[in-house]
Amino acid sequence: MTIQLENTADLLAGWIPNRQFIGGTWREGRSERTLTLTNPYNQQILGGVRQATIEDLNDAYTAAAAAQKEWAAQPPATRQGILLRAAAILQERHDEIVSWLVAESGSTVLKANIEVGAARAITLEAASFPYRVHGRILESDVLGKENRVYRVPLGVVGVISPWNFPLHLSQRSVAPALALGNAVVLKPASDTALTGGLLIGKIFEEAGLPAGVLNVVIGAGSEIGDAFVEHEIPALISFTGSTPVGQNVGRIAASGKHLKHVALELGGNSPFVVLADADLDQAVRAAAMGKFLHQGQICMAINRIIVEDSVYDEFVTRFTEHVRTLNFGDPADPRTFIGPVINSQQLEGLKKKIHLATEEGARKVLGSEVIGQVIPPHIFSEVTPDMELAREEIFGPLVGILRAQNEAHALEMANDSHYGLASAVFTGSTERGVKFAQGIRAGMTHVNDIPVNDEPHTAFGGEKNSGLGRFNGEWGIQEFTTDHWISIQHTPRQYPV
Repeated sequence: MTIQLENTADLLAGWIPNRQFIGGTWREGRSERTLTLTNPYNQQILGGVRQATIEDLNDAYTAAAAAQKEWAAQPPATRQGILLRAAAILQERHDEIVSWLVAESGSTVLKANIEVGAARAITLEAASFPYRVHGRILESDVLGKENRVYRVPLGVVGVISPWNFPLHLSQRSVAPALALGNAVVLKPASDTALTGGLLIGKIFEEAGLPAGVLNVVIGAGSEIGDAFVEHEIPALISFTGSTPVGQNVGRIAASGKHLKHVALELGGNSPFVVLADADLDQAVRAAAMGKFLHQGQICMAINRIIVEDSVYDEFVTRFTEHVRTLNFGDPADPRTFIGPVINSQQLEGLKKKIHLATEEGARKVLGSEVIGQVIPPHIFSEVTPDMELAREEIFGPLVGILRAQNEAHALEMANDSHYGLASAVFTGSTERGVKFAQGIRAGMTHVNDIPVNDEPHTAFGGEKNSGLGRFNGEWGIQEFTTDHWISIQHTPRQYPV
């Protein structure tokens, strides 16, 4: 059944206020600019938010710092209880949140359901963190000395989240940071200020989170972006987004007056390798899912399909015919698999990539005219590693298929990238697949599965220009806490002076 969004213009006027969330209150931003939120499929206006200024940002960080120590001092059961209530709200309002993701981010119903499930899963995982932070007692060579290493919250965490999986990729940092005793200031992407920010603020407010522990600021990057990172209060900036912007975040965090930690999940150029002994039917279906879910607007999405020569032509034929059956159009229709790209800027960039691919010599085997902001799936064969389609992150429903001479050549091409986030290999032999995977320089590789994978208890992150650090599970605990060594000299120590 198609999702009905009859009152989308009033989405922000009901349960979720269309204001900044600072110090536990919903208030107007001080900027003269108003952010207009629109549906990327039909351009319907969803609402508007008066944007934040540097003064608003400072208020948010100050409120977070004031609330953090008392929040960190709460018993584990208190912090866990609030995370569990937040997870319950995500469950109770699941269908409503799905409709917002469809309306604001252009998510298909399938993708929106996946995203709400993922956000709830990381919230439940984070709820276990208050009981999983462990210190250590270490021996000392000094007589009478005891060494204790405490694992403690960083303090205040600044989170900058993207528009493609706005709810989940905000919650992936917000929930663990809060569970571990930090306070948070969240700045969502402007395209998805509702589902990436205001919604999360309201959920935690309803869950009973004390005022000031979570703050949400909606503002233009040009106005508050650098100040968000430069500010003296945050001890960590968690950023998910493009590599160039992430590199700038890292530079500011390292070179500013106030040095701080960074957790960066950046761009990708995921290879999807099909070896000659692979189950082609399964590989074709996986490739379609891993490439075109959410219109390819996923950092882990397949960017390059690399196929061994002996099965190349057969794979291209089967893949093209399968993708031809995928429905594209209105994301509110559950039959739709490919919806609109997020905005006009993204649309124009993808049109240029389509034109350039043909110009550089790739053969278009599938692709039709753009309808509004919906780009039908485009497939190019005979793509070579030097073409832009193979070298740059696409972030759209376009894909190139490269021909590998053999397995060794396929591995060489898979590693021929400045990125190293996710990857996948299909083969009839499990151990051959594992050996191949071990040769790929990436943070994540999946054998006989798609590169689009994320589980709340496993290490998520990349190598090379795809980022620094890891999210989820024990790795998330490490990212959002720090060590404090405290030694105790139980008996008087004899000093040489």
